[in-house]
Amino acid sequence: MTPTEDVVCARIQLQPDSLPRVRAWAEHLRTHRDEALQTLAAEGVTVESVFLDSGGEGDFLVYYMRSGSQQRAQEVAARSVAAIDAYHRAFKRDTWAQVRRLDLLLDLARTP
Repeated sequence: MTPTEDVVCARIQLQPDSLPRVRAWAEHLRTHRDEALQTLAAEGVTVESVFLDSGGEGDFLVYYMRSGSQQRAQEVAARSVAAIDAYHRAFKRDTWAQVRRLDLLLDLARTP
């Protein structure tokens, strides 16, 4: 990690019975990949990965993000009028129950 990068990981508890919507959201982002990548570029995000964790406790998303500034990325996303960002905000509102940011213990990144 360079001194100018933020690395964030969060565990997001999903609302009960929201997996069909979660899978539809992921498919929507895959099919609108170019638009999603444009918004990430505007936010200064270089990596965004989302994993599904399903088990006895329920369903969770594990969200990993690397950006120049997490605060700036959030500010840009909040102001965005892009259709894909509006879709993502509605998805979060409808499916996310609770967000818990995870502690970063180790981040190894090779630079070319």
